[in-house]
Amino acid sequence: MRVLVLGGGGREHAIIDALSRSPRVSDLFCAPGNGGTAGLAQSVGVPGDPDGVAAWALEHGIDLVVIGPEIPLVAGVADALEAAGIRCFGPRAQGARLEGSKTFSKELMARHDIPTAAARAFTTVTEAFAYLEQTGAPVVVKADGLAAGKGVIVAETIEQARDAVSRCFSGEFGVAGETVVIEEFLEGPECSLLAFTDGTIVLPMVPAQDHKRALDGDRGPNTGGMGVYTPVPVVTDELLAQMTDILERTVAGMREEGIDYRGVLYGGFMLTEAGPKVLEFNARFGDPETQVVLPRLRTDLLDVFLATAEGRLADITLEWDDDAAVCVVLASGGYPGHYEVGKRIRGIADAERMQGVRVYHAGTALRVGDGALVTAGGRVLDVVALAPTLAEARSRAYEAAERISFDDMHYRTDIGLRALAALRED
Repeated sequence: MRVLVLGGGGREHAIIDALSRSPRVSDLFCAPGNGGTAGLAQSVGVPGDPDGVAAWALEHGIDLVVIGPEIPLVAGVADALEAAGIRCFGPRAQGARLEGSKTFSKELMARHDIPTAAARAFTTVTEAFAYLEQTGAPVVVKADGLAAGKGVIVAETIEQARDAVSRCFSGEFGVAGETVVIEEFLEGPECSLLAFTDGTIVLPMVPAQDHKRALDGDRGPNTGGMGVYTPVPVVTDELLAQMTDILERTVAGMREEGIDYRGVLYGGFMLTEAGPKVLEFNARFGDPETQVVLPRLRTDLLDVFLATAEGRLADITLEWDDDAAVCVVLASGGYPGHYEVGKRIRGIADAERMQGVRVYHAGTALRVGDGALVTAGGRVLDVVALAPTLAEARSRAYEAAERISFDDMHYRTDIGLRALAALRED
């Protein structure tokens, strides 16, 4: 089969890596791809609009299109592909609103009694400020639309909350901040649970725990994710069943409202004393969660994608490797703020010679002229290690990270420590 993957980050590299191992994949394409995907898939230029994607796929005989990022999903690329008769992995625009609008997501959860933080949406600074005077702090301030994982601010004081609201309305997050959601602050450990769904069947993947803040000790601004691990020791069988039930009820609720949701449903959960509550939904694979989840998947990923797109997930049984996986994100200095690109990257081959280590490219490019691998984004590389225990996987990931270098490289040094602490407590 000829498969096209849309996107050019670490998530897409992990997807392509898994698809490349399927005996049924004959040709792999990635648009736009990056310095790492180039070794597994042909990098191609595809028009950005939905009809352009569909036309390119038809012209090149593509059998399946896998949509990685959220922007093409919200734009309706899946709708255009389905209209052209091309199989697609990823929900239509109507379902992608679950991620594209936090207001839509909150309202849907309210209609179907999905446990989540109490929230209100505002379109003016005055109304938002007045509400803050009523609620006090801490609160969570969110840009309503897509903001690349950066439009969420945890405000511990009223002053911080007012500043966060002002930042949203100032245009810092573009049109995503034209509506602002102010949300109840929830306490507890966070957990990500992704699931495949064909609109009826929901097959959960293995839980993972991301680290969103830029600096050690969960300090600094929110990012797209600085590291992640799986399994998550604090997630008991009971908690996993509760989170799975929430995802199943969400899919059922969308189906009741006429939304045929097919693809990945990502649930970001806070494990509160009252049980799991939804922090956010994403309409696609998480990044960097995908980089630790897919390496543990034994089932042929192409089979899962096709069954999802064709509405026959009941035929699929997911099988998982018992190994633990830890991912450390190597970022450009200054990320998630201003950073420079074009820095020469060294040491990846040395890192990948280690047992159980693979390096996914999140923001890299091959330099025109000499073909050197250089930085091309804020999050540059995802160093992933698998091992029989979390402690071993963490040790390998950091040893591998130390073998890689580029100017102004920075990374958190505490990825997975909370998991090891939880294991010691047990």
